Amino acid sequence: MKHIYLQLLFGILLSCSNVNKNNNNGKLINDYTIKIDSLIQTTSLRSFNGVILIKQKDKTKYSKVYGYSNFENKTPISIKDNFRIQSNSKQITAVLILREVEKGKIDLKSPIKKYLPDLGQTWVNTVTVHQLLNMSSGIIGIDKPLIFEPGTNYKYSNPAYGLLGRIIENVTEKKYIDVANALFKELKMTNTYCYEIYKKSQLLNGYRVSDEKFELVKFNELGIFKEWWKSFIPAGGIISNVNDLNIWDTKLHNGKILKPETYDLMTNYNIIGKHSAFGNKEIGYGYGVRIDDNKSIKIIGHAGKGLGFTSIKFYIPEKDINVIVLENIYNEDTNLVYYFENEIRKIVLNSSLVK
Repeated sequence: MKHIYLQLLFGILLSCSNVNKNNNNGKLINDYTIKIDSLIQTTSLRSFNGVILIKQKDKTKYSKVYGYSNFENKTPISIKDNFRIQSNSKQITAVLILREVEKGKIDLKSPIKKYLPDLGQTWVNTVTVHQLLNMSSGIIGIDKPLIFEPGTNYKYSNPAYGLLGRIIENVTEKKYIDVANALFKELKMTNTYCYEIYKKSQLLNGYRVSDEKFELVKFNELGIFKEWWKSFIPAGGIISNVNDLNIWDTKLHNGKILKPETYDLMTNYNIIGKHSAFGNKEIGYGYGVRIDDNKSIKIIGHAGKGLGFTSIKFYIPEKDINVIVLENIYNEDTNLVYYFENEIRKIVLNSSLVK
């Protein structure tokens, strides 16, 4: 009996040691801090360069900056630095649409012809606003035929979100950037705004990486036209930082931006698709968010990449945990571009934060 008791006691002590350890200063460190700290210092596959913020019930559980905002000058990166959030912009566009739904100005089930009367494509009479939002429209280009019947399959589509931006402009009679920026002001997201092409911006450098060689992405040399960029802003043209994104997530997921029934529409799904930042497995796509409820812990989030930047952010409703990772590097190896984002997600989901 004594032997069994000692085994049980040893097991409890071992379990506790896996959750918390002491650092060199004698301070208690949790399991996810140890693992994330170790992860972002590795360079065997690629280097990490960016910021990480984890909050639970508005308490900071992890906050770390690592690397440079300017590699040429070796300027250290800051938690306050602004990043391109790329496709994380889509959930902002989705919210702007849903706020107009709440006002009765948009019907999600209506064909988009109702809101885009000047669009001449034949499919405007069959594609609905709902299908633009959840990536089931079949649109791969404005001047191209659909690749499947709307609502029958999943295909990630930047052009679909460009059309959502045009719908917002038509129903509000305002520019998309003005509607979005007004919402950021309302939410007190003071460092978040729509990037307007060739205008001066408070933005850290973004880098393209190949074989660990860092090349500065010079936006004004990419040959991007103003009209193309205007249509891209609702899909990936918003600037923000981790503190503002935490404000967004906290308010979005706690009923401060949308009505509960509208939020439920946004965060439920009937279409599934894969994404490498979420384990490259079939998970749900709602309105500008991915929903992974394959395990006991549900997560709601999105990722973004391009123009020298990479990001992921996700929220765990059951635990009120928000995780944001922003990098100002974009690795051209598609197998590595979301390496750290994917690993951090796995560390958090297997940590004492959620167990």
